[in-house]
Amino acid sequence: METWSQVSAVQPLASKMMTNSIAKDRISHAYLLQGERGTGKGAIALLLAKSVFCQELNGIEPCQECRACTRIASGNHPDVHWMKPDGQSIRKEQIQHLQKEFTYSGLESDRKFYVIESAETLTQNAANRILKFLEEPGRQTTAVLLTENSQAVLSTIRSRCQMIDLKPLHPEAFQNQLVEHGINRQTAVLLSAITNNLDEAMSMSEDDWFAQARRRMVQLIEIIMNEKDDLFLFLHHEWLPHFKERTQQELGLDLLILAFKDVVYVHAGRDDLIVFSNDDKKLENLVMFFSQEKLLDILNRLLDAKRKLKQNVNPTLVMEQLAVHIQE
Repeated sequence: METWSQVSAVQPLASKMMTNSIAKDRISHAYLLQGERGTGKGAIALLLAKSVFCQELNGIEPCQECRACTRIASGNHPDVHWMKPDGQSIRKEQIQHLQKEFTYSGLESDRKFYVIESAETLTQNAANRILKFLEEPGRQTTAVLLTENSQAVLSTIRSRCQMIDLKPLHPEAFQNQLVEHGINRQTAVLLSAITNNLDEAMSMSEDDWFAQARRRMVQLIEIIMNEKDDLFLFLHHEWLPHFKERTQQELGLDLLILAFKDVVYVHAGRDDLIVFSNDDKKLENLVMFFSQEKLLDILNRLLDAKRKLKQNVNPTLVMEQLAVHIQE
């Protein structure tokens, strides 16, 4: 999404709120964008930064061609700072560095703009430092915090930001978009259940790592069914070495959640909701293996495991605890 009109097509409420602020020159000192992965949080933050710094703004639309727009797009604008988690979290030292940068006057304008990805991963010390930043906003400073879970962000931070909720994209429309880009329908259904981001979905469809991740998910479920004694061995020798980064670990859990949901749908006679292809019919054997009650318990355990990962609990411990609960 490179224009506000494109944002409006998928996130009309967010687009209206942002463009009204731009048109009236009343951009807030801080925004908190909440939405699932792929709903456009990063694209909206990038577009807002361009709207703030664009030298040839056309109404509310940045020109995309001036020096400011091109430098922001390439991540090289000296007054636009983009912060991502360092490993599992955003640390105090990162915020200290950001604060130091803000002591300098703007190099190309009198404004400063910063974006914090995965704001829910701020450590307590980092969150307190950001809170101080928000309590004493610079006159020409704009902060944009991005999160998939605003409830995991300090309430005192939330209260100092303008909250904007991004809605999940319509899955069928996204599936059609993927099919238009050459992805088969069943794979498009799976990818649309994982992400609403076209670039991310296209990358996954071509990524051998993702194909291997899917295979390991199927293997893990087979071991749960048939070889429980090998479960911990599989976790340590196959699962954990493959899912190394936090985003990969969360994706692994997402694949398991989708697989177990499929089995629940089969139990309920809702084959129309199944995500995985017929090539994975072995998953349907779980219908006979687990009761609906046990399946729902497993789904709750998987969701709890995702929450723990976001809280920076050691991923090995998370998966070992999950395995113990599934074996009960």
